[in-house]
Amino acid sequence: MNPVRRLFAASLATLALAATGAFAADANVTGEWTMTVETQAGTGSPHFSLKQEGTNVTGHYKGQLGEAPVTGTVKGNEVTLKYSVNAQGADLTVTYTGTVEGDTMKGKVSLGEFGDGTFTGKKG
Repeated sequence: MNPVRRLFAASLATLALAATGAFAADANVTGEWTMTVETQAGTGSPHFSLKQEGTNVTGHYKGQLGEAPVTGTVKGNEVTLKYSVNAQGADLTVTYTGTVEGDTMKGKVSLGEFGDGTFTGKKG
């Protein structure tokens, strides 16, 4: 293949990949989620009620740490959820970061000074 054709083919391939990424839809996290969280301090099964508008997420957390409003984002299949509670007299911001695949979610959870852990979630 001559150099001009090779350059043209490479340009088309690059455009095709860029177009695929540009039109990829964000995952949909709207709904009721039950999570399984594992940390050094133990395990829990918190519940999240989430509503997504575009890439923004709002909702409600209910679990071992009490109840709190949730905010977050979804970009592609990557999700971030945050809420703040008062745990054992200390203000604590909990952050979930992970990926969504259909009706499942998994990733890491940060509990600030209380450490980190992992989570899996199921919508339904």
